[in-house]
Order: sequence, then C-alpha cells, then structure tokens
Amino acid sequence: MKELKLAVKGMHCASCSSRIEKVVGGMDGVEKAAVNLASETMELQWDEDSHSFEEIAERVGGLGFELETITAQQDLFKTREADTALRLAAMKQNVILSMVLAVPLLTISMGEMLGLRLPASIDPKLQPLNFALIQFVLVCGIIYLGRSFYLNGIPALLQRVPNMDSLVAVGTGAAFTYSIWNLIEIMLGVEVQLRVMDLYFESAGVLLALVLLGKYMELRSKSHTSDAISKLMELTPDTATLLLGKEQEQQEIPVEDIQEGDILLIRPGDRIAVDGQIRYGHSVVDESMLTGESIPVSKTVGETVIGGTCNNSGILHVQAQQVGQDTMLARIVRLVQEAQGSKAPIAGMADRISLYFVPVVMCFAVLTGLAWYFIGNADFSTSLRFFIAVLVIACPCAMGLATPTSIMVGTGRGAQLGVLIKSGEALEMAEKTEAVIFDKTGTLTHGKPKLTDTVITGKNTDEDELLFLVASCEQNSEHPLAEALVMSATEKHINLVQPGSFEAIQGKGIEGEVAGKVVLLGNQQLLEERGISVAALAEEVAAFSEQGKTVLFLAVNNSFSAIFAVADTLKKEVPQAVVRLKEMGLRLIMLTGDQKTTARAIAAQAGIDEVIAEVMPDKKADVVKEIQKDGLRVAMVGDGINDAPALARADVGIAMGTGIDIAIESGDIVIMKGNLDGVITALRLSRAVMVNIRQNLFWAFAYNVVGIPVAAGFLTLFGGPSLNPMIAGAAMALSSVSVVSNALRLRFFRV
Repeated sequence: MKELKLAVKGMHCASCSSRIEKVVGGMDGVEKAAVNLASETMELQWDEDSHSFEEIAERVGGLGFELETITAQQDLFKTREADTALRLAAMKQNVILSMVLAVPLLTISMGEMLGLRLPASIDPKLQPLNFALIQFVLVCGIIYLGRSFYLNGIPALLQRVPNMDSLVAVGTGAAFTYSIWNLIEIMLGVEVQLRVMDLYFESAGVLLALVLLGKYMELRSKSHTSDAISKLMELTPDTATLLLGKEQEQQEIPVEDIQEGDILLIRPGDRIAVDGQIRYGHSVVDESMLTGESIPVSKTVGETVIGGTCNNSGILHVQAQQVGQDTMLARIVRLVQEAQGSKAPIAGMADRISLYFVPVVMCFAVLTGLAWYFIGNADFSTSLRFFIAVLVIACPCAMGLATPTSIMVGTGRGAQLGVLIKSGEALEMAEKTEAVIFDKTGTLTHGKPKLTDTVITGKNTDEDELLFLVASCEQNSEHPLAEALVMSATEKHINLVQPGSFEAIQGKGIEGEVAGKVVLLGNQQLLEERGISVAALAEEVAAFSEQGKTVLFLAVNNSFSAIFAVADTLKKEVPQAVVRLKEMGLRLIMLTGDQKTTARAIAAQAGIDEVIAEVMPDKKADVVKEIQKDGLRVAMVGDGINDAPALARADVGIAMGTGIDIAIESGDIVIMKGNLDGVITALRLSRAVMVNIRQNLFWAFAYNVVGIPVAAGFLTLFGGPSLNPMIAGAAMALSSVSVVSNALRLRFFRV
C-alpha cells in the first residue's frame, strides 16, 4: 500500500470534500481517502497494482478538482499562507465594490416602499424602463464581481456534483433570469406597471454581495486557524553565525546552509538555529515556546539545545547535530500539521450528510416552488421567491467546517502549551478517558535515584567526610545507587580522590580503601557477614524501608558508621496534579516493576490509591488490557522508552517528553516538558475541543433544520412572515463565519 498526503485545489464546501471521498474511496484498491476541507488536504492510501496515481488524479480532475503532491510540509504551508493573503486581498476588493453597487441597487429598488422619493428620471411610474435598466446595470457589475460562483457552481451542477456555489448560482441566476424576462416585456410595452414592480434584480445583486462578504469573512477567519503553526515556524531565525577554523572567523549564513558538525556562535538574545550540543560557554535558555515551561533552563558544555529556543544570557558555541527538516522544531511542525489534517470519528455523520445535502436541497427547493404555485395558489413571483430562499439559506459549509476547524485550532493551541496531539482521533479518545495509568519511573518520579537521607552513628563524625569516602569509592561505578552518592558529593562541592583499592561484591556492595581508611558499603547482609552489627539504627532503617527508600550501610575500618537512604524522588508537581486529575473524575492507577512496599510508599506520597506493582516491562500492556476489560477507556502515561507496547495498547498513549525521540513515535499525545501538568492540559484541552466541535455541529445542523423550512414558507401557513431571499443569503453567509469564529475561541484556551 502506498501512502500520500496531497493538497486538493478547487474545493468550495463540504459537498466537494465528501464527493471526492466517496468517488476516490470507492475505487478498487483504495484503502483510505480522507479529505479535510479546512486544511484543503487529502490522505490517500492505495494499492499501486490497482491504480496509478495519475489515474486517481484524473478521476478527481473529472470532478472538477486538482490534486497536488506535498513534498515539503513547511514549504507548502508558506505557499498556502501567501496564496491565502492574495485571495483575501482580491476578495476584499470585490466585497467593497459589490457593496458599493449593492447599496444604490437596494435603495433604488426598495426606496419607494421605504418612503424615499426617487429622481424623476428613474421613477418607476414616470420612467419604468430607466428604473429597470439602472438596476440591470448595477446587478451586472455585482454578478461580474461574484462570477466565481457561476464559474464553479454551474460546471459542478452539469457534472452532477453540485456544491454550495451551485446553490448560489441557481438561486441568483433564477432571480436574474426572471427579472431579465420582465425587463424585455417592459421594453416591449407589455403590462409595464405590473412588470416594473416584479423585478428581482436587487435580490440577485444584494444576495451575491452578502454571500461574497460571508465568504471573505469565512476565509479571513480560517486564515487564523493555523496561527499557532505560523508562530512555531517563525521561531527559527533566517540566518546564523558560523565559526570557521581555529581563528573562529565569523560568517553570517542562511539557516538552510547549515551543515551537520558546523560550530555556531549564539549571542545573548539570539534564537538558536538548529538542534545541537554546547561546545563552549554556559547560559540560561528559554524553551517556553516549545515546551510550555515558563522557567528558563540552565545549559552548559555537553548539554543539548533545541532549535527555535532563545539564549537569554551568555555566549554559546553550539555544534549542529540535526539540521533542516530533521530538527525537533521541524518535526513538531510536521506532527501538528498532520494532526490538523486528520479527522475525528465524530465528523463521520456530518460528512455523510454533506455528500447528499446539496442535491436534496435543490430537489426540495423545486418542490417548494411547485407546491406554492400549484397547491398554495401563489403567483409565479412569490413561488420563485420561496424557491430562491430555500436554495440560498442552505449551507453545507457550516457542517463541513464544524469539526476540522476546531481540531486545527485545538492542536495548534496544544503545541503552544507543550502538548503535541497527533490526530483528531486521539483528541476524541482523550476526551472519553475514564482511567489513567501512570508508569512510575520517569513519569511520577525523576527516573534517577537521589540521596535523600544520611544518618550517622558517631556524634563526632563529619557527614561530609563519610560522603567523601563512599563517593570516592563509587565514582568509577555505573550503578544507579553509586551515581546518586557521587552526584550528592558533587553538589556539595566535595573533591573526590581515586580509591587505593576497590572491589565490587556481587549483589551485596563494595569494599575499598580511601585516604588510608577501609570502606565497606552495601546491604545489611554484607556488614553482618563481616561481624559488624547494625542494630544501632534499626528504627531508622525500618522507617526508610516503609517510605520505599533503599538503605545502604557504611562501615569504616570495620566500625558501623552511617546509613544512606537513596530513592527515586517524586516530581514536585505530582501530588497537586493528582488532586486535580481526581477532581476531573478519573480513576488513577500507578504501574511499576518495584516491590509492593516501595510502590505503595511512592503512591502514598503521590496521592494515588490504586497500585499495581512487580510488573515486568513486557507485561505492562497486559495490565492495560485487563483494565480495558472492565469497560473503561484507558490512557497510559509513560516515558515512551520501555512503555511503547503499553502506550500502543491503551486507548490513548500519552508519552512524556523525557524520551522525546521515542515518545514522538510511540504516543498518541506527547507532553514536551515531561511534567504531569501537561497531562492535565492534554485532557482538559481535549474536552474543550470536543465541546467546541459539538457546539459547532449543533448550530450547523440546527441552522439548516430550522432555516430551510422557514425559507420554504412554513411560518406563513400559520400566519407568520415569509423569508426574503436577501435575509436568507445573509444568514447563510454568517452561519459558516459563526462556526469558524467559535472554533477560534480555542486559541485562548487556558488550563
């Protein structure tokens, strides 16, 4: 199966996108054809043995649309932004000119009804022909400005794939044609006073002007749905300073010319151009635009920096490691763009309705006109007015835009907050989450053991001296517990020395000699085997064990000297985050390979009541499956390194950004800053987006369900008013704008 992401040109409403999906999806060998109206893209998956891409493109071309392969997402985005800007400028000009023509047209045609006196030269009683001709001239100007509705709508109708433009073209065309017939009769002197009051030039003209205004407002609103992507792309500077040779000569070069291995000079206040490693200097880097973390991060030699982040202070020399489309920022942009082009399952019903919506409306409009003429005994012009009103009030666009616009804005806002949502389906499933499983290590805890407590036996013994002895012995060991002791000594600025001797005792500890002293460090069994009693600190040992801490016993020169408690400490935000997640009504479970005593101690600190301990990494997915059997929708939160099977098995896999490369591949949602607050952001954002989608779908359907019967004259049967086609046109234009505007509210989402 071959997969392609394609740009689709020529779509005007949801009927267009639904038609393409139906025709292409119905072809033999096509597995997937998902068209997104808001992003104007299609995801295509098909068997190349069945059809070539040219055959599929030709079939789509026969429907009046054009497929274009996407080679570089960012290039396409910039091109589309430029195209949208040009379209907006052209549409704005057309809207202004059409309104300039529509105002006098409406004034002339309706002036007398409103009590306005017209000049004698165009007075309908004195000069009926002039009255009709000036309206004809004005409406011709508006039709020329709105000619795209006819150039797109009529061919689509003839090809039996009518769209929204077809509704506008037929509705305004009918009013214009009927008025032309009356104009000819006025010229011929046939029932002049009767015909002059039966002109509908203003309906066609004003209606077209209002629809043009609505389409302009819709496009203008849609242009803001990808503001988040624009801001992300603007993070990369256009140029960078390259350091050349031993002399470190400075050369300004375009970012596109940076090669892997180049050394770049980053001054205070500069944005970092590519991903790389610091070779010289130390600074504080603001990563908020990528991770959502407001506190700048301290960086020094050997640490990595991400392209697009800002160097706040200090000069850095950075060696480029990932450049161009391989940088983290470029990958994030691609991921968000793919998410914005995806569909949520909730959109399925709207898509199916949109496919048949326009043909059904056209049939209903014809039946409405005929019913009023033959059954309702209305005259032809009244029947025509109902026919036009039904055509122009119907709006498939609102239904088609309801879901994708919310997803586009929501996923973009998520990226700004450091939450990457990979698809519309992930958004919908996250909103339905009922249980959240947390992997302990790296998710609830820092993932690295840390020295938390030291208890010494002798009153006159210096704690730092004991740490000096054990850390000097352990500095050549790669064991996590050894690293915790060495790190603690480093933080206290204790200068270590190489041990005179060193021996690792398998499964028990170490023995060495430092500064003429014999050091024995390990578990209780090791010291007792050497005849050293540890009973003096039995109470402290028991207390630390209950807290889930690992206790190391130290003897210096065969004398019991101290105990060290080491633990993988809880992240500081976890207890408060757990409280907030419980308030959201979620069932919380901690999953770990630790022993039950340690696991329960950590869970108690976090505030999590349910613990599943002693689970091997390859069995975590089975635990997720068991909880799903209870009928719960499960989100799995892990670091993406050894949790990939469980993340994939869960309804929603939420990967913490601590293992960012693997996390991006394995999670449905990626939390960039590796902070549990990001999980809350992801779940609340998903709820906000889904509420927004449901609001959009409700108003889109309600608008059509209520508007079409009113336009058909349903209220007049009970003595109510009829709907003027011009008002119907204005309502249609505003329906799409209201849907997009509601989606844009998500740009201001706060946790």
